Amino acid sequence: MTSIDQQAVIDPEKFQVTRTVLVHATPDRVWAALTRDDLIARWFGQRASLPDLRVGGEGVFGFDGFGEFAVRIDEYDEPVAFAFTWTNQPSTPLRDDNSTQVRFTLAPDGPGTLLSVVESGFDRLGEGSAHAMESNRSGWTGELDELVAFLESAHQAVPDGRTA
Repeated sequence: MTSIDQQAVIDPEKFQVTRTVLVHATPDRVWAALTRDDLIARWFGQRASLPDLRVGGEGVFGFDGFGEFAVRIDEYDEPVAFAFTWTNQPSTPLRDDNSTQVRFTLAPDGPGTLLSVVESGFDRLGEGSAHAMESNRSGWTGELDELVAFLESAHQAVPDGRTA
């Protein structure tokens, strides 16, 4: 049974949104879903472009009805940790006052993977920080549910061509 019933949580003192889920998939498969354009777009928005998978590499995530959001990779430690900074405003360059950092950590857990996400830096957003935290809390609840469903579906192809 997958632990996806728990919602993302806001820590108002740390200006963070966090969530941990147990995914019945190997760390390598979870890693691929977090870092491959074609797989990201299956669970996180509708478009992803990360052409330069290294620290400092830049890209874009696209969400229908919301726009395109600039992304910069901050950490790339396969298959343990992946972090990026992204804007909270579509079609704008990354700046300290319009961006937060998302950090995923992966840990093997039996035949599955314990996946944690921490989004931080909401304090830099000024007056809109409380609204942004609530919006992204809701977002991470839904997006990670979609990631788990995608990876655990027997009908989805995984990076090496096997089925999930």
